[in-house]
Amino acid sequence: MLKTQNKTIMIWLLIFAFIVAFLVVFGGYTRLTRSGLSIVEWNPINGAVPPMGQHQWEAEFAKYQLSPEYVKINTDMTLDEYKYIFYIEWFHRVVARLAGLLYAIPVFYFLFRKTIPFKEFGIYFAMGMLFIAQAFMGWFMVASGLVDRPAVSHFRLTTHLLLALTLFSLAIWTATGHKYGFHDGSQKAKWSLPSKLAVWSTLALIIQIVYGGMTAGLKAGHVSSTWPLMFGKWIPPNLFNSWINLLETPQTIVFIHRWFAWLGIILVPLVIYIVKKQNYPADIQKGLLWLLGAVSLQIVLGVWTILSYVNIAIALVHQANAILLLGLAVYFIHRFRALDGKK
Repeated sequence: MLKTQNKTIMIWLLIFAFIVAFLVVFGGYTRLTRSGLSIVEWNPINGAVPPMGQHQWEAEFAKYQLSPEYVKINTDMTLDEYKYIFYIEWFHRVVARLAGLLYAIPVFYFLFRKTIPFKEFGIYFAMGMLFIAQAFMGWFMVASGLVDRPAVSHFRLTTHLLLALTLFSLAIWTATGHKYGFHDGSQKAKWSLPSKLAVWSTLALIIQIVYGGMTAGLKAGHVSSTWPLMFGKWIPPNLFNSWINLLETPQTIVFIHRWFAWLGIILVPLVIYIVKKQNYPADIQKGLLWLLGAVSLQIVLGVWTILSYVNIAIALVHQANAILLLGLAVYFIHRFRALDGKK
């Protein structure tokens, strides 16, 4: 159980969490610009440097020309057009490498200086393993689009997303502890109603994120550009005639993603009402109002994304706001549990 508080570590973790969030959003940009399959090899060391000179560029382009995306979609792509999508994916990978250094160098420095006691190193070690896992899953995801079809597995994409967001959440949780203190695990605190509702709200958000990931992976956002109706109906036929539709059928997945979000409009005001009734600290009450605003904005952005036929800028803001919501959810669970421990 963590006990040591340190402002410098808190700032480092918040910066790291921001970089992870940036990577997730830029990953969305990479996907929406169809740049994610432009680099057909995973070279963690050599890949840090882009091709130099005409000969190297032609060799890299020749590898891409063997991929399903070129063969089936981009057969008329020029070398200059290829360079554009290459640099987008290359930048994404370079930032990921820098994020790894931003984590590894400070954590070992803090451990060496005993700013992080060795007995409390477990959670930081878990962050490191999560970073490696999501990096591996990133390539595993890309590899699925290099075999026979020019699209990655939506399951691998969603797993890659969840690993990154778990890393983000763990960094936010630990940084919040460095700010407000860590709950003493030796005392079993009873779960208050706001704490329980915060957890349920977060689980609902995670389900929504999962369906958002599958929507992205299947390009299901392009299924229908009307709202609230899909194909002229509130509930189109054959959406739920098989359980496999919940995981594989674009129409069903995007329908769930459209409407499950409204659960937040129910849960968050309920938490606000209870917190106000039980006279929680003013900063928590005010923060929950901001959370409600973020939930409302997320729904507006979701509808706008549909109506704009997945405009890239709107879709990316929608994704960024979802990460903000997750960070706020983690923050409030931490605060509620800390207050539970004082009762």
